[in-house]
Amino acid sequence: MTNPLRHRPIDTLSPDIPLDRIGETLASFYDSLVAEGVPEHLAALVRKVRQSEAGEPAAAPVAQLQRIALVVEDNREVRVLAEALLEETELAVVGCDSAEAALAVLQARGGDVALVFADVRLAGEMDGLQLAHAVATLWPRARLVVTSGHCVGRPEIPVEAVFIQKPWRAFDVLVEAERAVGGSAPPIR
Repeated sequence: MTNPLRHRPIDTLSPDIPLDRIGETLASFYDSLVAEGVPEHLAALVRKVRQSEAGEPAAAPVAQLQRIALVVEDNREVRVLAEALLEETELAVVGCDSAEAALAVLQARGGDVALVFADVRLAGEMDGLQLAHAVATLWPRARLVVTSGHCVGRPEIPVEAVFIQKPWRAFDVLVEAERAVGGSAPPIR
């Protein structure tokens, strides 16, 4: 099967293209993309776009509109510590041990996620850098914090992300949570 992207002119993305149009374009390529081996988490996102176009009800009921801090860390003790710290803020806290689990939360409640606090090394197929790029692209209004015990260069993380070296200080995490809650959402690029 041929790639439909190779036979169509590709315009460069510009800030004036609405996100729903991007979603519609992705949905129109869905069958060809799946045939060429798109990762399941991206295929699930495209299926969700198709469901919303068909007028199916949203996955999250209105009662779940509290803003969320998503902690993505495979070390249980570190995740529990970060969750306990963030529970002191006005954010609801959801912990995940893998990027795949975090993407499931983002697919269901992405509009409610104010902060994604993710380690670079995670359980599962995806690492935290791949997750960070997905969040920056698909949920650009979420504040993105990447953390690691190893030095990570700026070219490896999205420009929208803040990097906090491990061991992180509670104060630094709380400052980022406050920025996620109190500040205006970052502009969509």
